Amino acid sequence: MKQDHRDLSVRRQCSLLSLARSGLYCQPRGESAENLKFMEIIDRQFLETPWYGSRQMARHMEREGHRCGRHRVRRLMKLMRLVPIYQEPRTSTKHPAHKIYPYLLRGLAITRPNLVWCTDISYIPMRRGFLYLVAIMDWHSRKVLSWRLSNSMDASFCVEALKEALVKYGPPEICNSDQGSQFTSTDFTGVLLDAKVRISMGGRGRWIDNRMIERLWRSLKYECVYLNAFETGAETRRGIGAWISDYNEKRPHSSHGLLTPAEAYDTAALNLKAAA
Repeated sequence: MKQDHRDLSVRRQCSLLSLARSGLYCQPRGESAENLKFMEIIDRQFLETPWYGSRQMARHMEREGHRCGRHRVRRLMKLMRLVPIYQEPRTSTKHPAHKIYPYLLRGLAITRPNLVWCTDISYIPMRRGFLYLVAIMDWHSRKVLSWRLSNSMDASFCVEALKEALVKYGPPEICNSDQGSQFTSTDFTGVLLDAKVRISMGGRGRWIDNRMIERLWRSLKYECVYLNAFETGAETRRGIGAWISDYNEKRPHSSHGLLTPAEAYDTAALNLKAAA
């Protein structure tokens, strides 16, 4: 009985905080204060130079006076899910059970909402730790359709965000992601296939194949995450939620003149219904 009450309480907390329930059972990450500082430095530099691999990043750290060798940089970049934009031979061994889908957006004119969605995961530093953020974005309007925070890298929080977007907005024709294991998992791709959505995946390390959401991460981190240095997961969730709401509802996007992402999404959707 006590276990049932505990599970119910956990489910309610997850619902309120938009956190993956599996992540709440994980132990806090044991990175030292020094490593957390190095991770934020690496993250900032990677936003400026996304072609830096571990060797070049280690040189940058040395030039800045930080004692952080290449092996540590490589481990931290892997933990942060940072992959340089150039292609390396045999950089990873794909999971044998995970199918890699072709990239479908080359030469495609994306002229309306719900034609293409894109998704990605980003590392979110906090004052005493870090979380992972996944977002689902409509490529045409740039509207963030759903998002989730988690302190683990299992696929469940990505699946939850995807299901929420599908319930709220209906299925797109195509969903584009990178080749991360969360997006190649059968849990994630199965939801898309059940919804009759075509799956597109960019090349490994090719940020340009998913560039719309990469630009979102840059704005979010410089305008919200780095300025606030959040203390807790709940505080991080509130801050990011407020920023995303402002981004969707109040900030005109350069690609749509004076329209915000939400207005661009809603206007185009209404026009399509009227034309039909």
